[in-house]
Amino acid sequence: MRSCCGLGPAVCGVRLLVKTALTGLRLELVRLGLRLGQTSAVTGRSELTRRAQAHGVAVSYHDWRGRLVEVPDETLAAVLAALSRPAGNDPPQIISTVGGAPRPPVPPRAPWPTRRSWGFTVQLYSLRSRASWGHGDLHDLADLAAWSGGDLGAGFVLVNPLHAAEPQPPVSPSPYLPMSRRQISPLYLRIEDIPEYRGLSAADRARVEALGAPLQAASTTAALIDRDAVWTAKRAALELIRAVPLTAGRRAELDAFLARDHRAIEDWATWCAIAEVHGADWRSWPAALADPGSAEVTTLRRELADRIGFHAWLQWLADEQLAAAQQAATRAGMSIGVITDLAVGEHPGGGDAWARQDVIVPGISVGAPPDEFNQRGQNWTLPPWHPGWLAAQEGRPLAELIAACARNAGGLRVDHVMGLARLWWIPAGMSPELGTYVRYDHELMGGVLAAEVARAGALAIGEDLGTVEPWLRKFLAGRRILGTSMLWFERRADGTPRRPGGWRRGCLATVGTHDFPPAAAFLTGEQVTIRAKLGLLTQSEADERAAAQAEMNQWLAMLGREGLLPRAAGRPSPDEFTIALYGYLSRTPAVLIGVSLADAAGERRPQNMPGTVDEYPNWRIPLADADGKPVLLEDLAAHPEVRAVAAAVAGGLRRRRPGTEGERA
Repeated sequence: MRSCCGLGPAVCGVRLLVKTALTGLRLELVRLGLRLGQTSAVTGRSELTRRAQAHGVAVSYHDWRGRLVEVPDETLAAVLAALSRPAGNDPPQIISTVGGAPRPPVPPRAPWPTRRSWGFTVQLYSLRSRASWGHGDLHDLADLAAWSGGDLGAGFVLVNPLHAAEPQPPVSPSPYLPMSRRQISPLYLRIEDIPEYRGLSAADRARVEALGAPLQAASTTAALIDRDAVWTAKRAALELIRAVPLTAGRRAELDAFLARDHRAIEDWATWCAIAEVHGADWRSWPAALADPGSAEVTTLRRELADRIGFHAWLQWLADEQLAAAQQAATRAGMSIGVITDLAVGEHPGGGDAWARQDVIVPGISVGAPPDEFNQRGQNWTLPPWHPGWLAAQEGRPLAELIAACARNAGGLRVDHVMGLARLWWIPAGMSPELGTYVRYDHELMGGVLAAEVARAGALAIGEDLGTVEPWLRKFLAGRRILGTSMLWFERRADGTPRRPGGWRRGCLATVGTHDFPPAAAFLTGEQVTIRAKLGLLTQSEADERAAAQAEMNQWLAMLGREGLLPRAAGRPSPDEFTIALYGYLSRTPAVLIGVSLADAAGERRPQNMPGTVDEYPNWRIPLADADGKPVLLEDLAAHPEVRAVAAAVAGGLRRRRPGTEGERA
């Protein structure tokens, strides 16, 4: 059953807070001369329009069909209320300069790939090995990078966000709804790789092995991933390992790690320690604990020092293991290595939202307007950052976030990169289609992103799918921030598939994303079946199938014209279709090509179905083949379809004309 707030039953208890926010909204509407559902004759639409336009709030927009949509008065009033200062002053105007300082004479630019390359894209938790505890981990990532880089010639591996989740069960399944984007989830730790594990007594080592054994056995089954069971066991093992004394050298390394980003780690670890007592949503804590700088929180920092130390220690371990994965990737010959993923935002009750109330806007969620595949729109239940408050701090919160996420990586993917310029704001209590766009200082945001990845020596990839203003792609390209081109969206003006040569160069080219069913499901029609069962269609199933079949026929014809499928051989098998699609990607000029490991393995189930909560097991599906049989990390080297897809891409890149390396687009 779909929950009222989109976050599941555990978070529906915050409805009282939403009700309180709506009460404040009504008061703000009175100040603006409005009532919910009614516009004052004195103020009227023109006054709302004037105020909204002055503060970067869209009063209308063009939807995915190109139709002009007027934003409701109630939405405009609610967004203006959220932008208002606590004292009730007018919202700060979104400025084009920061702190009165001029822009740099030469805008910062991100590094550019040294050569065209391909790599696997993987939801890391779904990729299990016989040694991992029922959940893919950072050792599995290192092994995937070493094998695909050394044996297949891959240049990178792109993973889902590794952001931190709740410090104790229940653990939210979505990697895109984290409690902190600056910290790493210790769910991804390989327990046996921690140096102090070797210092355990025989009895304690036996306890750790007993904790891991049933989860390692679960990795060989098709059962859904159980994060609560995994974290319960790993946490118990980590408590035992922490009792092992550190050597002088290890202590010095921990101290250096804590000193590098002291405030952020201290705040996160403090939030975790308090969450163990009061729950993982600071909005439901005692009022005195809502302010990280309060006297009561200062007292708790002393009283909970041991628990705070535990959670800080976990971040050190995760940082070490992620760095080791990147080192394994580069040793295997990867030109880029691990590409991490930055989610759009964080949980409104999480550690980042608690620590960064200086930029977080309460009472608003970000999402997306209706589009072709998500025709009801999307509410990601993530609070936005305030554009004025962010600009007033010269983008420092964003700079710190980018630096943390790119530190141990060769690249950083930024989910919904359009958020650097505008975000779809949805007031509390409203449905996604009733939201509107709010502007950000794109010069500031884009400059910060480019500068920080350049400082880290990492690439920047922006996920710019969906509704995108054409000028924004040009702006991002000028900063060398790569875009994302997805096969199903690459069409010409008449709706037919775009020929390979018409794709842009400065992008990561993919067949789909984590929000789309695997490639084979489009050929078989399962992508319609699953959406119909979940009630996600906005037209009849028959009409949807007819439209899907027409589109599929166009792609089959295109693949035939390209010589990737025999033109008179009948309908291809799902494996043949998938191999042909990736061969097609290799013929585009895209500088990076992402190969979904789920596609290559023959998986038919999507990892996530937007618009669902409990109706579908989002983010809990282990990697499997077309028959639902688990595919483990150790199985990949001998998996014929995986090798065939990799060969189609790698061979296509080798056949590309010479002289294209290092081009800019």
